[in-house]
Amino acid sequence: MTRRTTPGAGPGRGRRLLRLRRSAVAWERQRPTWRDARPALIDSALKRALARPSGNWYVLGDARAVRPGAPFGRTVAGVEVVAWRDAAGRLVAGPGACPHLGAPLRDSRVRCGTLVCHWHGLALEGVPFAGWEPFPAYDDGVLAWVRLDEAGGEEPLDRPVLPVRPRPAASVAAVYTGTGVCEPDDVVANRLDPWHGAWFHPYSFVDLTVVDAPETPPESSDGADAGTAGGADAFTVEVSFKVAGRVVVPVTAVFTAPEPRTVVMHITGGEGEGSVVETHATPLGPDPLGRPRTAVVEAVVAVSDRPGFAAARAAAPALRPLMRAAAARLWRDDLAYAERRWHLRSTGRFPG
Repeated sequence: MTRRTTPGAGPGRGRRLLRLRRSAVAWERQRPTWRDARPALIDSALKRALARPSGNWYVLGDARAVRPGAPFGRTVAGVEVVAWRDAAGRLVAGPGACPHLGAPLRDSRVRCGTLVCHWHGLALEGVPFAGWEPFPAYDDGVLAWVRLDEAGGEEPLDRPVLPVRPRPAASVAAVYTGTGVCEPDDVVANRLDPWHGAWFHPYSFVDLTVVDAPETPPESSDGADAGTAGGADAFTVEVSFKVAGRVVVPVTAVFTAPEPRTVVMHITGGEGEGSVVETHATPLGPDPLGRPRTAVVEAVVAVSDRPGFAAARAAAPALRPLMRAAAARLWRDDLAYAERRWHLRSTGRFPG
């Protein structure tokens, strides 16, 4: 691991709350990070992430988006998928085309946990029937997953590779979903470049310093420790989140990639310690021009030991739209980063 520090640039470690930046540095006068953000370093971290097993699991979307009584449809890795809740509320998924004449099951009806095709009434209860075979599905309480063995081509796993999260009863979770013209690798590469934060997102981040970064491939790159806040293959960042004016919240964050389409940020110090931001990149399929499309599904799981956080949990329905809006603002820029990266790669002009 390498350690890079700039005196006075980082907020330091330990418990930190709100702080007033008394000697704020203008955007154009902050320390350049391009020498630290070496293309080879980012590329090696990306390659190690891509080599980790996923077990053929793909994030389908927000678990709350698969509501009882209605089907949810999405094309994943070129495979049309439909998902719904059975009578017990269990997540069910399978091919999105009716086996009879190919009707789009995402437009059908769910009655008492049974998916009923709106073309001719073929009823599916989540078990093999009339040539329709379900896909393995998993609801982790925040996200809905589907396992596509043919598309993934890996050794299947019984469940997705999940990062450590705060307890549901003590946290508030919100999920943002956006779509870009790029591949999952481009989204993962964006998240494995923490150096761009204060330059590219000055409205949200200041005083960013990457204090630890993987320099060479670790002895084991199987991802065994990549889902926790630390490990050999992690980026540790000290950064301040802007609140208003010169008021900021300094934190320490650790970025890891537990599987090839996921990058996780754990807050390990400062306000919100224990909170998690999971970025999942789900390949969709080509657009009408043949370009790849990728869904970014980002789960923010916030926790705090402040007494007032109990009230925030109680107000979670009103808080979630604000959390999604904050994620959407960042991903407006980060999807532009990922799309630009794909465009340069696809035309043979990417300098990295």
